[in-house]
Amino acid sequence: MKKILMIAALLASVSLALAEGKPQTTCPVMKGSPVNKSLYVDAEGYRIYVCCGGCVREVQANPAKYVAELQAEGVELEKAPEAPQAE
Repeated sequence: MKKILMIAALLASVSLALAEGKPQTTCPVMKGSPVNKSLYVDAEGYRIYVCCGGCVREVQANPAKYVAELQAEGVELEKAPEAPQAE
């Protein structure tokens, strides 16, 4: 019985670890290309990194598509910084 409980606890901890999102490392437009952290689009409250200027334009044209795709892949997107308030 102890063995079964230990296995169940181990499986539960592995499931929790897998449920956490992974950081974005690849471009959502050019699948598999590594991101350039200096190129990004802030949209829908998230920061979406891309690999090149052409991909910036693609994401700007349809940011909701790329946010949804990345989230469906289990990527935990960074929150976009809030714009400063004008006085």
